[in-house]
Amino acid sequence: MEINVLVQKAHQAAVDKGWYEEPRTFGEIIALIHSELSEALEDYRDGHDIREIYFENGKPCGVPIELADVCIRIFDTCGYFKINLEEAIRLKMQYNATRPQRHGGKRI
Repeated sequence: MEINVLVQKAHQAAVDKGWYEEPRTFGEIIALIHSELSEALEDYRDGHDIREIYFENGKPCGVPIELADVCIRIFDTCGYFKINLEEAIRLKMQYNATRPQRHGGKRI
């Protein structure tokens, strides 16, 4: 499935569930994306394997699920703001291919 199709589906699902009955700010949306990353880290810190998917009361949980939530929120955001994510990814990957090995020299 093409990325922009996922963008449309994710955004429509959010609209259908009432998440856009009131306007959302860019800052609020970014905070929600960040919260999904924090949930992934929390699952990892709780000792779950990075690839583990587990269920709590029928709800899928785990790092892979939280990373999926990050993507879904990003797709929704792009749908809301009418961002062509597929084109942005293509352009960025094309540019990244021209960068030198371990560019920037930053360390974690």
